[in-house]
Amino acid sequence: MKRSNRLILLIGVFLAVVAFGGILLLSSSNGPGSNLPPTPTTAEVVYTKQDVLLGSKVTPEMLESRQISLAQKAPDAFVDTGLVVGKKVRRDVVAGTQLTVADFAANGQIGQIDVPKGQRAMTVQVDQISGAGTVIATGDYVDVLVGITGDHFPVITLSSGDQSIQPVAGLNATSVKLLLQGVQVLGTLLPPPTAAQQQQQQPAASGAPAQGQTTALNGQQEIVMLAVTPQQAEVIKYAQLDGSITLVLRSPDDFRDASGKLVIPPTDPTSGVILKTLVDQYGVLPPQLVETVLPARVRK
Repeated sequence: MKRSNRLILLIGVFLAVVAFGGILLLSSSNGPGSNLPPTPTTAEVVYTKQDVLLGSKVTPEMLESRQISLAQKAPDAFVDTGLVVGKKVRRDVVAGTQLTVADFAANGQIGQIDVPKGQRAMTVQVDQISGAGTVIATGDYVDVLVGITGDHFPVITLSSGDQSIQPVAGLNATSVKLLLQGVQVLGTLLPPPTAAQQQQQQPAASGAPAQGQTTALNGQQEIVMLAVTPQQAEVIKYAQLDGSITLVLRSPDDFRDASGKLVIPPTDPTSGVILKTLVDQYGVLPPQLVETVLPARVRK
C-alpha cells in the first residue's frame, strides 16, 4: 500500500473517532433532565420548641426550624417561621410538633370541644354589634357585659300613704355592668361562608396561613361557646333572660407571660353605669328644668 493511501486511512480513522466522541458528548449534555436541578429530598419545616396553649400568640422563642425528609413533612406544614410569628393558635399544640395551617384555622364551626376540668361549656348568641363584629374565634378571651333597662329594671318608691311599693314613672331605669372578665372561648359557630369568602380562606400553596374570617355589615349572627364556672353560668343565664349581653374582645397578651405560659390577670374594678354615674362622673348634662308661669285665671 502506498504511503499516501495509509495516511489518508489514518486521517479517516482519526476523524471517525473524533466524530464519535463528539456525538457522545452532545448526547450526554443534551440528555433528559441534564439541565434540571436535582430533585430535593428534604425540606425545612417549622416546629414548636414548647407547648403552645390554645389562644396563645406565637413568638420566635417558641419556634425552631428543622431539616427533615419530604416523607416526614405534613402537607400543610409551614416552612418559614415568619409566616406564623404573631398569629394565635386555635388549639393546643404540644412541643416538638410541626405547625400546620389547621393549628390556626378559625373557620367558625363548633366541632370537638374540650371543656377544661371543673368548668362548663355555655353558648351565647351575639351579632356584629354585641359580638365584636363576629370575629371572635376559638381560643380568644372575652369579657361579658350586661345591660338592663325598661320594665326589667323598674325604679320604685314607697307610697307615703300606705307604705306600698309604687313604680316611679319618667325616670331612666338603665343599668350597665361588666359582669365577668377573662372568659375563654371554646368554639364559635357562624353561618356558612359565601363562595367569595371560601376562596379567600383557601391556604396558600407556599404554606402561608389562610386569611382570617372576614365580615361585612350584614347583621350576621354568631354563636360563641364559653368556658365558665357554675356560678358564672347562672350569672350569664340571668343576664340573657332579663337584659342584653355584649362580649368584649380581650388581648391574648393579657393571659400569657413572655414564655407563653398561662397567667390569670387581676380583675379590673368597675363601677357599673347608670344615668347618675354619667352625670356625676362624666359630665353628661341632665335636661334643664324650665319653669313656666301660667297666667292668672280669668274671673267670671
